[in-house]
Amino acid sequence: MAHVLQNVVFPLDRDPDLLPLYADPETWSTIDEQPVRVSNRAHLGNILGRHRARIVSGRRVSLGTYFNAFPASYWQHWTSVRQVRLTVRTSGPATILVYRSNGAGVRQRVDSREVTGEATSHFDLELTQYSDGGWLWFDIVADEKHAILEGAEWTTEQAPARTGKASLGITTYNKPDYCVETLQALAASPDALEFVDRIFLVDQGTQLVTEQDGYDAVAADLGETLQVIRQPNLGGSGGFARGMHEALQRPESDFVQLLDDDVLIEPESLRRSIVFGQYSTNPTLVGGHMFDLLDRPKLHGWAEVVDEHPFMWRNLYQEKMAHDFGTSNLRQSTLLHMRMDADYNGWWMCLIPLDAIREVGLSLPAFIKWDDAEFCLRAGEAGFPTVSMPGVALWHVSWVNKDDSIDWQAYFHARNRIVAGLLHSTAPRGGRLLAHSRRVDLKHLMMMQYYPVALRNQALRDVLRGPRHMQENLATAMPAARALATSYPETVIHRDPSTVLHARKGRQVYKQLLRNEFDSPTGLKLRIFTLKTLVAHWLHKPAQANVAQPEVEFGKGDAHWWRVPQFDSALVSAADGSGKNIYTRDRKKYRAMLRESLRLHAELKRRWPELQKQYRQALPELVSQQSWQKIFEEKA
Repeated sequence: MAHVLQNVVFPLDRDPDLLPLYADPETWSTIDEQPVRVSNRAHLGNILGRHRARIVSGRRVSLGTYFNAFPASYWQHWTSVRQVRLTVRTSGPATILVYRSNGAGVRQRVDSREVTGEATSHFDLELTQYSDGGWLWFDIVADEKHAILEGAEWTTEQAPARTGKASLGITTYNKPDYCVETLQALAASPDALEFVDRIFLVDQGTQLVTEQDGYDAVAADLGETLQVIRQPNLGGSGGFARGMHEALQRPESDFVQLLDDDVLIEPESLRRSIVFGQYSTNPTLVGGHMFDLLDRPKLHGWAEVVDEHPFMWRNLYQEKMAHDFGTSNLRQSTLLHMRMDADYNGWWMCLIPLDAIREVGLSLPAFIKWDDAEFCLRAGEAGFPTVSMPGVALWHVSWVNKDDSIDWQAYFHARNRIVAGLLHSTAPRGGRLLAHSRRVDLKHLMMMQYYPVALRNQALRDVLRGPRHMQENLATAMPAARALATSYPETVIHRDPSTVLHARKGRQVYKQLLRNEFDSPTGLKLRIFTLKTLVAHWLHKPAQANVAQPEVEFGKGDAHWWRVPQFDSALVSAADGSGKNIYTRDRKKYRAMLRESLRLHAELKRRWPELQKQYRQALPELVSQQSWQKIFEEKA
């Protein structure tokens, strides 16, 4: 019996920005080692359906693309599958060429075949040479007439290691329109639904999904597969924990597939992740990559790791992200042929084996931030690895127009990172974690951003109270953090069109630097700059004229921590460009917050071994089914 590992698919939407992720009918060259598009013959009219496409006479179309190449290295490394069959169905005269790559991105021809009329071509391929990386794919070249790709898939005769389905856990807070679109995409995709046991939609908002236009129709289509659960806003961790909890009650499910609410899904990706989970030699977390919903060819999340020093998350090869498939296709992007091993995957899309949840527990009651990374680290320590799987992805609004490090989320960034460090860091007293955290405070203080420092100080105080606080303030920490903003004028985004804000000395303009290159001080210059700035802000009051009106203006991209502190006040564009914030130096707040930050970090460092023991001993209870069940019942 042939088991389909991966279908060749084309985009659901008639969106030209999506086409490079599925099919590449264009001609490319290289100039100065950079990919250059020589011709642009990408016509959406040649996409004939979900599985069909026209190859125009005399043209070549490559399926060596993100969604249609086969990630051979991941299948070789994480499963026992060693033989796959590529089946290609065509009509019309054409040549089919099959290629492979290695971990260095070197392309090699594997096989080729000329076909005429209606033809079904089989290519049997071995997965034995992809330890370091590599893909498999095929191209089609039309002859004197148009050819049609009628469909193609990658299959194996080998049976999966496990056969259970997945329950979906979708957590939402006031995103009913996105949720209905996700449900509609699933309802229209029987290939994906075949692997889905239940869809648990955990609605924590006030704008209910059940009241959204289109919900009744899609609910009727999905029938008993869909179950909507209402609960108070317990954050992403509370919503995803509920999805885990419900999936554990389903004997038909071997997995829970976590999905964020404000996403655009590719149903084939959902199917692929579950199939890969079924075939993984050992139970494995299968993560999906993240494309930018507002710039769809750009890949933002590939394989993510947590560095032991200073215990901080990042993308592998972060300097190469975001990767734009509109300007560099998969075959030309050498880095993307390497097998990249991840420590964790964001919960915008992550398949988790229920065996892992039974052994290590549910999500940490963290509300948001670090819950996904902490869980994957915990699972990894117990022998359940995370695979960030190529060809499995969705679209999510990226962080390009966001800066959640200075809003109410600053509390969760600080607290949850330190808690995760207490639970998982092997470095003595957290290594450089606390020194890095202290530097973050210093930068905010020098930038006249007092609100995030107030939140971060509260986060440290809560950590010092012990692990019980995480359950106690699960539902109250976010409202409290948002309420605190009213005490800090710099949090106000000025958008009133009748009042145009101006700075006394005008806008500061800086020379455009290369990507990821800055003019920030380093080494001895950094130490001198920091010391001089800290002392100056401690000793000197701001000039009254600069308090009455902002001294200078900065664009968001220029408002760095080594520039803004040179002034008494600054007008800074909001991250999303909707208005402007006014930052004004306040010597009294600065002094009090600096003292408190230094004191709290010193106490945390002194008590680190004691707190580490407390949090690690408390972890099994914090993440247990019984503990979460009690929370769900109390908050109902």
